[in-house]
Amino acid sequence: MSANDSPPETGFSRRIERRAAIKWMMTAAASLPLAQLRIRGASPTAIDAKGYGTDPDLIRSYNPGDFWPLTLTDAQRRTTAALCDTIIPADGKSPAASAVGVVDFIDEWISAPYPQQREHRPIILDGLGWMDREAASRFKKGFADLADNQRNAICDDICLESAAKPAFAKAAAFFALFRNLTAGGFYTTPEGTKDLNYIGNVPLATFDGPPPEVLRQVGLA
Repeated sequence: MSANDSPPETGFSRRIERRAAIKWMMTAAASLPLAQLRIRGASPTAIDAKGYGTDPDLIRSYNPGDFWPLTLTDAQRRTTAALCDTIIPADGKSPAASAVGVVDFIDEWISAPYPQQREHRPIILDGLGWMDREAASRFKKGFADLADNQRNAICDDICLESAAKPAFAKAAAFFALFRNLTAGGFYTTPEGTKDLNYIGNVPLATFDGPPPEVLRQVGLA
């Protein structure tokens, strides 16, 4: 699977598998620059805010918009939430992406006054506009107002860059970036790490070594 491709076996009719989510997380840093290079034709948008500098107060709690003005309109936030939840919907184990602040994360990301975020800002804004126009063209509604199967139908056309038709190439590049931001935002929350069964730096009373199945998988047993 390339950095910009979603797993073809999952599509968007059911929740992504943990293995796919881990791959997304591992490839996000590499894939974001690739996505931005493919659609540099997007018009730049001015950002006047300054960054938080080299010495932020790590003790203080910050809310979205404390460092710089946020970008998304209410309508764009609805579209963002709908697309986030199409990528990572709620299930019996964890909530949907929008329920754990991923919309705020994406809004903060594209509003930040740093080079990579400035590159991503017009890509995300143009892509959200495309999603609503495509939804209106196909189903006479905005993307946020579509039924799940209608959202899936649009996403299925753009979720795999290597297989996207030429007419969907720009939208597929947007989707690759948006998907990685969604996964990065979700799987770094407490709910997301729990969904991955990630334990982290937790002391253990005993440690018996890696399980035999893991050793076999890496050729050590």
